[in-house]
Amino acid sequence: MKRVVFASLATVVVGLGAITVAVPGNAATEPQQVTGQIIVKFRDNGAALGLLRQQGLSEGAGIGSTGAHLIKVPAGKESQLIESLSRNPAVEYAEPDALVTAAADEPDPDYFPRQYALQNEGQSFTDTNNTLTVAAGKADADVDAVEAWGVTTGDGIRVAVLDTGVASDNADISPKVVARANFSTAVTGEDNYGHGTHVAGIIAATKDTTGVSGVCPGCSILDGKVINDSGSGSTSAIVNGINWAVENGAKVINMSLGQRTPSQALEAAVNDAWNKGVVIVAAAGNAGTPDQFYPAAYPNVIAVAATDNSDAKASFSTYGNWVDVAAPGVNVYSTFPKHPFVIGSSSGRSMGYDIASGTSMASPVVAGVAGLVWSTPAGTANTSVRASVESTADKIDGTGTNWVHGRVNACKAVAGVCDQP
Repeated sequence: MKRVVFASLATVVVGLGAITVAVPGNAATEPQQVTGQIIVKFRDNGAALGLLRQQGLSEGAGIGSTGAHLIKVPAGKESQLIESLSRNPAVEYAEPDALVTAAADEPDPDYFPRQYALQNEGQSFTDTNNTLTVAAGKADADVDAVEAWGVTTGDGIRVAVLDTGVASDNADISPKVVARANFSTAVTGEDNYGHGTHVAGIIAATKDTTGVSGVCPGCSILDGKVINDSGSGSTSAIVNGINWAVENGAKVINMSLGQRTPSQALEAAVNDAWNKGVVIVAAAGNAGTPDQFYPAAYPNVIAVAATDNSDAKASFSTYGNWVDVAAPGVNVYSTFPKHPFVIGSSSGRSMGYDIASGTSMASPVVAGVAGLVWSTPAGTANTSVRASVESTADKIDGTGTNWVHGRVNACKAVAGVCDQP
């Protein structure tokens, strides 16, 4: 499953509305929407109840701050009711509650020397059947995070991780969590899937003498669980997660997940977060094509492709002129739960720490860089933070075709003293 891509992770469903959570290539065979519910926004809320009753339906709960509602419908009638409601002038839009998935692709000693994404000294690491192989790599394929820490470690900046949860039993990342909420169908907020813990560690893990370090080790984590223990979620869960993150002071929201179809409710939630001053970062997807992936493709989101330790586009990474930046996303070391978790048992990943690959891993690298920038003089607004992240990216091969700005550089983004050109 080293290509978990949280796209093959199946049905993460993240269907989160259609959110494919950066799932792998087999995603096309997975369900595209949540059964038994749709998303509806009315132009006239006064007429809503009567209109729904005509269809044999009841009012549903509001979704975040979008003004849309989640309506329960008979299984198998979703498309028919969406079409019928969409024709009514009292309805602004009706759409599926899409399935969302995570965006990982593949796969306690001190693992820091293996973290080429932070500081690459010319090695690359691959893991086959739990055997680590060290080989030559390109020395400057990293984001110069160590040099950036000479300026700031991002103390006090809150980064929301909307994912499968963050494990409570890994001491490198659990203490960094300042708030937790569960919007998924899972019984608890614990991460029994593994994806969210890996993503959170890439952002903010704290390394002492063991373990790994995040790009923004001073950042705090808001743990919004929007994907359940089977790797599935919904658009409505993500929308609620975005709203929660904004209300709890997130300066950055990371979504290593996505869906293949656009959603008006999801875009509205993204735009609301942006208008309230938040930087939003999302995985571009692992389809290996230029097809757009949501929420990454929305204008107010930084869409992130994945590169390897040679600064080349990862073979699985989605690409195109709608993708903003790239970041390391192949064989990235980070935290995992210290209890059994789904993508560990299915792919042989170790409890505690191990590698994973995908745009799911590249996105939190960028979210961590954004967290660092927020704690510098450039961190006056989300517009200036985004501009710093994008304008200072290294223009590696593929810039202008596979992505617009280049591979992010944390040191340059925080105006540090950078060793590499």
